Amino acid sequence: MTLTEEQKAIKKEYAKYKRIVTQIAGEIHDIVEDTIWTEYEKLLTLSQDVQVAMKDVTDFKAQHDFLK
Repeated sequence: MTLTEEQKAIKKEYAKYKRIVTQIAGEIHDIVEDTIWTEYEKLLTLSQDVQVAMKDVTDFKAQHDFLK
C-alpha cells in the first residue's frame, strides 16, 4: 500500500503523539527504577500526563482510519 503525501504527514504527526507517551513512560520507569524513594511524588503528575497523552493518541488514531 502506497501512502499519499497527506497520509505520510498524518503518520508523522501520529509518531509525535506516540513519542510523547513513550517519553513520559520513560520518566516513570526511571523514577521507579532509580529514584523511587526521593522522587515518588512526581509519579501522580506523570501518571496524569500519560493518561492525557494516551487520549491524544487514541483520539488521533480514531480520526484516521488508515492508522488502525
